[in-house]
Amino acid sequence: LIAHRITEVPGSSAYFLQGVVTYSNESKEELLGVSPAIVEKYGPVSKETAERMVSGVKKHSGATIGVATTGIAGPSGGTPDTPVGRVFIALAAEDMLEVKKYDFLGDRHGIKLIASTVALDRVRRYLLGIQA
Repeated sequence: LIAHRITEVPGSSAYFLQGVVTYSNESKEELLGVSPAIVEKYGPVSKETAERMVSGVKKHSGATIGVATTGIAGPSGGTPDTPVGRVFIALAAEDMLEVKKYDFLGDRHGIKLIASTVALDRVRRYLLGIQA
């Protein structure tokens, strides 16, 4: 959804290199280099996994800024420790790597929409030099 929203803007090919959807644990490992040990120890929806995902995105793409999300949009799949709506959003640039945890409310569509909006806003704020 993040890549879709960026590429809806004409001319986005001037600054958007690529997007990767790694829905399964295996794809996080194979495409982004997330260690199976990290996924097993911390879970696919965790700060540690998001951190490694964004590092993999930057390494794989060669981009100066990377963003990654991992979460549970529901309606099922949540647990007491990782409820539906839990999303980790990671942002990495040359001088920083930051992961934030969010607990969004709403249905699947709403959670995905707000997560993509927050991710894009974090990129915007970084580019403008605004602390989030």
